[in-house]
Amino acid sequence: MQADKATLLWMYEKMVEIRHYEETMATVYLEGKLPPHIQKGLAFDIGSGPVPGEMHLSAGQEPVAVGICAHLKQEDTVVGTHRPHHFAIAKGVSLNRMTAEMFGKASGLGKGKGGHMHLFDPAHKFSCSGIIGASLPPACGAGLAAKKLGKDWVAVAFFGEGAANQGAFHESLNLAALWKLPVIFVCEDNKWAISVPKTSATSIEWVADRAAAYGMPGIKVAHNDAREVYNAATPAIARARRGEGPSLIEVKTDRYLGHFQGDPETYRPKDEVPNLRKNDPIPKLAGELKGQGLMSDAEESAIVARARERVADAFAFARKSHDPAPQDALQDVFV
Repeated sequence: MQADKATLLWMYEKMVEIRHYEETMATVYLEGKLPPHIQKGLAFDIGSGPVPGEMHLSAGQEPVAVGICAHLKQEDTVVGTHRPHHFAIAKGVSLNRMTAEMFGKASGLGKGKGGHMHLFDPAHKFSCSGIIGASLPPACGAGLAAKKLGKDWVAVAFFGEGAANQGAFHESLNLAALWKLPVIFVCEDNKWAISVPKTSATSIEWVADRAAAYGMPGIKVAHNDAREVYNAATPAIARARRGEGPSLIEVKTDRYLGHFQGDPETYRPKDEVPNLRKNDPIPKLAGELKGQGLMSDAEESAIVARARERVADAFAFARKSHDPAPQDALQDVFV
């Protein structure tokens, strides 16, 4: 089933929103971390500034999030990775509360105690983790819950190609196939597991080929294209909702920024990212929509303006929000 006009416009708007959010965060994150005498990108104080701690951004990987999440309902579960913002935004998580969480504010999703790698939103059934491969087992749990409740809900586990070499990957696929759980395993293959190229760590070109060992469909998306991801997800999600079990989807995507902000990226060829950006999926989709008469220049301008306004509002909300009270440090924790 091809995406209709409304879905395509939604995917485009969400990709624009995600990209602007990540680019804004890339700038805001460096505030207070770069003393004037230190050249940008060489060193910074990770604990300083309005957004302390590590930061992993997803610019370039937007098609994976929107192509999958365009199919989902609020009752469906999404478990993201340590690079989670694009999934959260596509799933409908509050941009204001997500941003406030990264700023460590009391109005954040976790009252400012989790940070950007620990975003939890029960209302939208979204979570993520900083542990590599940790998305797969919880998605199986959500899938099992849906099956026990007799619901047609699905669970999606996003993970990187590096995580496909973790034991949790094999254990989760085996269990999901054995119990016919409604889980869609989605591999974001950006070719880099931190600084290790896929060719040095994985014995096969396509992680999706491993699906055959567990008796489930393995679906390959060769291009970083939202429409291709959407089309690939259509049969997988329909199969899961029918109670026929899991599927594995692998998408060849592109990571434009470092593994983390401040990553000097000395492991990457200098021309790699400029060449990747020549195939940026956002202007590509815009060109296709306008070429097919599905979006006018005026509509595009309105979409971009709305997305940028939401992002600006979210950062303003986070900056204005209150810090947690010191006496709340031991609240909402296990003792």
